[in-house]
Amino acid sequence: MRAVRGWYRYYSFVDERRAQVEQRRFSLDELKTFNGQDGRPIYIAYNGRVFDVSASKMWRGGLHMKRHAAGQDLSSEIKDAPHGDDVLERYPQVGVLDVAGRGEEPAASAGVPAWLEGFLARHPFFLRHPHPMTVHFPIALLVFAPVFAALYLVTGVAGFEITAFNCLGAGLLFCLVVIPTGLFTWWVYYQARPMRPVTVKIVLSLVLVADVAAAFLWRALDPQVARHAAGLGALYFVLVFLALPLVLVVAWFGATLTFPLRREKSVRASSAEPEA
Repeated sequence: MRAVRGWYRYYSFVDERRAQVEQRRFSLDELKTFNGQDGRPIYIAYNGRVFDVSASKMWRGGLHMKRHAAGQDLSSEIKDAPHGDDVLERYPQVGVLDVAGRGEEPAASAGVPAWLEGFLARHPFFLRHPHPMTVHFPIALLVFAPVFAALYLVTGVAGFEITAFNCLGAGLLFCLVVIPTGLFTWWVYYQARPMRPVTVKIVLSLVLVADVAAAFLWRALDPQVARHAAGLGALYFVLVFLALPLVLVVAWFGATLTFPLRREKSVRASSAEPEA
């Protein structure tokens, strides 16, 4: 009987808590105050439900992935996210979003034409996927081009040098796809505002394309240039090997936009400091 009473009290508490949650209604203006600033809780809304994500390390400071701010209705953003909405079930629901308080539909993002905003809303694939889907190809190809070139210099096997040349050509081709899609993503998500990682990526990407194009065209027009590691052949291989640090730095700064590890570490360090 004691166990039965215990379970009864537990479910009574759950039902009471659920009723409290359903009774708490947030307007959009009220939701905006729970933005994680100045020690306030971090709330977000999804499909009419309001969640407290203060315990998530991905929402430290009220900003998720340097892109999504707390205190907002993120229904459309979460639908387009790489993760499912099931992640929200890990966090407590603290209320519901007042439908009457939602007001008018949000306007198009700054600088994005209304027709494009509507197209992206109907076809979210073109908003999120083209750049992430293609960016890995030039990274891999332009990493392996210097690797195969080095293997050729060490072993003298011509097949390695031919493979390096093919990697250069394919990497250059994918760069011509990845750079425009990256600029498009920057424009839509960040309104093309100045950002250090993006500035570094743009400058080094242009240098990378110039370097790879020079090496590829040189080798295509004069196949014998790669047969010797001295003289002009040495300069050719310098161009090939230069692609490696360039593509790695570009990839690193791109990763910091998606996975802001540096920011999380600084937050952890500050939260670990003892109180005065």
